Amino acid sequence: MKQKLSIVKIGGNLIEDPKELYYLLHLFSKIRGNKILVHGGGKKATEIGEALGIKSKMVDGRRITDAQSLDVAIMVYGGLVNKKIVAQLQALGVNSVGLSGADANIIKAYKRLVNEVDFGFVGDVEKVNTYSIFKILQAGLTPVFCALTHDGKGQLLNTNADTIASEIAIGMSNQFDTTLYYCFEKKGVLKDISNENSVIPFINSKKYERLLALKVINEGMLPKMHNCFNALRNQVSKVCIGDSSMFEEGYTNFTTITL
Repeated sequence: MKQKLSIVKIGGNLIEDPKELYYLLHLFSKIRGNKILVHGGGKKATEIGEALGIKSKMVDGRRITDAQSLDVAIMVYGGLVNKKIVAQLQALGVNSVGLSGADANIIKAYKRLVNEVDFGFVGDVEKVNTYSIFKILQAGLTPVFCALTHDGKGQLLNTNADTIASEIAIGMSNQFDTTLYYCFEKKGVLKDISNENSVIPFINSKKYERLLALKVINEGMLPKMHNCFNALRNQVSKVCIGDSSMFEEGYTNFTTITL
């Protein structure tokens, strides 16, 4: 019987709000067994970049990463956000280690190919070194991954944190019974974007197609849903989407994704 592994990706306004972040990390510290945390930090990168006179460039809601923006991402994701999270987890009794994809050669990526848009130094995941992650877990450490990967040739790349979480979950599912959690400020996938309480409790492939046809799922949720189903098709046991409360015992007001 496989050991359980919980992979939690946090993003959105959770990272911006110190009280919300601490509450989530407190609940994360209570998760039993093997666990991994993955975080974004795009809003903080935008804020720090603008303070340095580096403006963010977006196309269809997706960030363009030029050389200056990449330096900001490295500083913010790999430094400011990552180390603050690690320090708070240590205070909560979770012996964690902050990592990028370059550390221990864990996540190798390739620079996204130029099609209609040149996204610059954005990476698409090529390979996850599950052996290194396994050895870190075996040592009793909790990995905390930021949204940076590397190309194996010395170049760091900005990579979508939802995708990193999904790819790590897929890679680790050979060895573990893996559950992937996408945790942000919303209570789950909403039927009505203007109603915070209109959570859709369960979504499977057929229901997802219906929701797409009805345009219930908005554009911002589409990449996340793609990662959810990709994970489920590749041996990940379960995927959940919601806010911090989904880690409270007995709480059920979040979205569970199944095939």
